[in-house]
Amino acid sequence: MNAGQHTTRRLAARAGQSICRSCRESISRNNYATAAAVAVQSEDQVSHAIPPVAQASPSTAYAINAGVVLSRPPQITRDLHPFESAFFLYQKRLNERLALPFSRYFYFKKSTPADLEWKRKIKQRLTPARDIGRYKGYGEEAWNDEVLVGAKESDLQWQVERLLEDAATDGRATGEAEQKSAKNIERELFEKPMPRRTEADEKNDTKSLNRALQRTLYLLVKAKDGKWQFPEDRLNDENIHGAASRIITQCGGLNMNTWLVGHVPIGHHQYNYTKPTKLPSGLTEHGAKTFFLKARIMAGQANLKDNKLGLKDFKWLAKDELQKEVDESYWKSVKNMLAER
Repeated sequence: MNAGQHTTRRLAARAGQSICRSCRESISRNNYATAAAVAVQSEDQVSHAIPPVAQASPSTAYAINAGVVLSRPPQITRDLHPFESAFFLYQKRLNERLALPFSRYFYFKKSTPADLEWKRKIKQRLTPARDIGRYKGYGEEAWNDEVLVGAKESDLQWQVERLLEDAATDGRATGEAEQKSAKNIERELFEKPMPRRTEADEKNDTKSLNRALQRTLYLLVKAKDGKWQFPEDRLNDENIHGAASRIITQCGGLNMNTWLVGHVPIGHHQYNYTKPTKLPSGLTEHGAKTFFLKARIMAGQANLKDNKLGLKDFKWLAKDELQKEVDESYWKSVKNMLAER
């Protein structure tokens, strides 16, 4: 006797009714068939619950465009996070503490020019490392040597200026008589590092590639309809890679040394026309789909003077700046293609 028969008998006993032999045999025979029928019925119900997929009409069409995400990669290292700056300053000061008992006679022979120059410089510096402030390792105030929040010693530009000042001096006191030598002239002509902020940063010149050197900049153009977007054009009996190469030349001119990174699109954007267009072939064009290829600029600059795409203006913008210029729907399509830095 199976579980179905036990269940039937228990239900009948509870209801005070008896089941005839023929009924019991029919229940026994139809036990598995009934379960299979229920399973089929549930599958049919699930299949009917799924809505049918809307298929596009054979007369519906979309234009295929090729777009170019032309970028200039970062030229310098990124700006340090405040925590990183504080940690590096802590490391420098810790190394200075470890170097305090410096045995100069191990490195410089006594009374040699190198030894005299070292003594002059340490007398002027008052510390082995001028760029991070003076460290008084001995005395009653030796314990009170932590850098306070907002102190000038923690500023990176202040540290650079102190290092340049130290490199330009030989340790002699101001006004001390000395005769110019080739060595002194060489000290005055040492190379100084370029600033991290350029003139284009100060003027916020968005057409310059010499701006935001620690960020990735993207070429954004103003199309005929006044919208800002990446350079794009319709395919003309060519593949997407060939179209992208053509678009770069027709958009920015020949004065750009560029490189198309690959042949596979990195993203796409679809938009519908406000009014469908009837094509000569009888199809109705409802919109366009733009597939973007990635490219890099190594040298040169964009020039829209003789462009053949009807572009009105251009800008080199970082990702957060680009978001403010393009439409919301366009931004949702392209944001994941762009680098944060």
